[in-house]
Amino acid sequence: MKQLLDFIPLIIFFVLYKMYDIYTATAALIVATAIQLLVTYVLYKKIEKMQLTTFAIVAIFGGMTIAFHNDDFIKWKVTIIYALFSLGLIVTQLSGKPFIKGMLEKEITLPSRTWNTINWAWSTFFAACAIINVYVAFRLPLDVWVNFKVFGLMIATLLFALLTGLYIYTQLSKESKTRNE
Repeated sequence: MKQLLDFIPLIIFFVLYKMYDIYTATAALIVATAIQLLVTYVLYKKIEKMQLTTFAIVAIFGGMTIAFHNDDFIKWKVTIIYALFSLGLIVTQLSGKPFIKGMLEKEITLPSRTWNTINWAWSTFFAACAIINVYVAFRLPLDVWVNFKVFGLMIATLLFALLTGLYIYTQLSKESKTRNE
């Protein structure tokens, strides 16, 4: 349910962009993200820092997009969010407490080396998404960027999550074999 809530503002953005324009879609994205935070709080009595950070960036860059009537701001929002994700993972890795390990270690037991690999892989993935977004946003037509933002990045993230799951599975198999010997 929580993951579905994360996609609703994106879907609203896409639909309103196709029906109207980037500015209407951006306004709706800001409102939908605020409502998403409210609903998340009502359902789970908690809002994660990353959700608040994302909302702040959406509100600031979306607001600038509307105020200055310039879609470059909303395009930069995507890059900044992915760059922050990447940077956050790097900082937690260098501090010796990989974020992904902290998020999943209650459910999965893996060697530190494996957690480090996963954390670095996701950091690299987010950095690549940020860089690719800059290219698509500023070198290709707006329609292409909107489709890339909504579908390309979502599909890439889902595929990368699947690959991560497969990697974890191979590591779990090795871990359980080691314990059984």
